[in-house]
Amino acid sequence: MKKIGILFGMEDTFPHAFVERVNEKKEKGIIAEPVSIDKVIQNQLTEYAVIIDRISQDVPFYRAYLKNAALTGTAVINNPFWWSADDKFFNNCLADKLGVPLPNTVILPSAEHPTDTTAKSFRNLKMPLDWQGIFDYVKFPAYMKPYAGGGWKNVYRLENKEEFFQKHRETGQLVMLLQEEIVFDEYFRVYCLGGKAVRIMEYEPRNPHHLRYVVNRPPASKKLLAKVKEYAIALCQGLGYDFNTVEFAVRDGIPYAIDFGNPAPDADVNSVGQANFDWVVEEAAKMAIAYAKTQKPGKINLTWGTFMKDAVADAKRF
Repeated sequence: MKKIGILFGMEDTFPHAFVERVNEKKEKGIIAEPVSIDKVIQNQLTEYAVIIDRISQDVPFYRAYLKNAALTGTAVINNPFWWSADDKFFNNCLADKLGVPLPNTVILPSAEHPTDTTAKSFRNLKMPLDWQGIFDYVKFPAYMKPYAGGGWKNVYRLENKEEFFQKHRETGQLVMLLQEEIVFDEYFRVYCLGGKAVRIMEYEPRNPHHLRYVVNRPPASKKLLAKVKEYAIALCQGLGYDFNTVEFAVRDGIPYAIDFGNPAPDADVNSVGQANFDWVVEEAAKMAIAYAKTQKPGKINLTWGTFMKDAVADAKRF
C-alpha cells in the first residue's frame, strides 16, 4: 500500500477535499491521509510515498522533516531543497533567461545592518549606491517588496524617490526588491500543476481578498491566453515547481510575469471560487496518484527544474 500525505496548517477546505478526492478514485494500492508525525529520526523512511507540502515555508521543523523524507524516497511536492534555495530575485533572473517578459527589477541591501554585522561588514558595497541609476532603470511609480517574501506583506507602492527613501528606512533588516509598476489592462493568476496542467483565472489584485477572483472584463483573446499558458509552463518547468501559481499583468497585449514563486498557493474555496477549487482538487489528486505510481522507495523522487538539470549536464562535461 502506498500512502499519499498532505502536510498543512490552518487551511481547511483544500487539504480535506484533496484527501477525499484521492480516496474516491479508489486506485489500487493507493490511499491518502493528512500527514501524521510522531518522531523524526535521521535517514529513516517515512510511511508516505508522496507528500503535498502546504506549510513548511512557515514551519522550519516541517521543512527539515520533508528534506529527510525526500532523501529516503518520498516524492515531496514541491521539492523542499529547491524551495529552500530560491528567492523572487533569482526567479526573475531565471525568467529573463527563459524569455518571459518581466518588469524592470533591482535588489537592494537592507536599510539596517543585519544582526551581528557592522559597517565594516559592507566594505565591498559602494556607498552611496547609484540611486539615480537605479531610479532611471526602474522608474516611478514603482513597487518595493521583500525579495524572499510573500502574501502581500511589506509591499509598498512608491510615487517618487523621496517616498522610496522614507519607506525603505521602515523595512529594517529586510532585503527588498524595487520593481517597475506595470499598469495593466488585464491580469491573470494561473495554477500550474505537474508542469503541464494549467488553469488561467481572471484576477483583480486591487480588490479585497475575497473578491479578487470576481472580475468584470471582456473575455481575453485566444492568442493572449495561449501566450500566458506558454509562459506559465516555461516558468514552472524552469523552476521545477509541481504546484504553483503564476501571476501576469498584461500591458499593451504583453503578459508580464509579476509573481511566480508561490509553491503553497491559495486553494481555499472561499477565495478562489467553486469552479477553480474543483479544478485544483481534481488535478492535484491526479498528479499525486501519478507520482505515487512511479515513486521508487529508497530513491530520490523529486522534481528538479530545467535550470538545475542543465547545470548538472553542463558540469558532467568537464
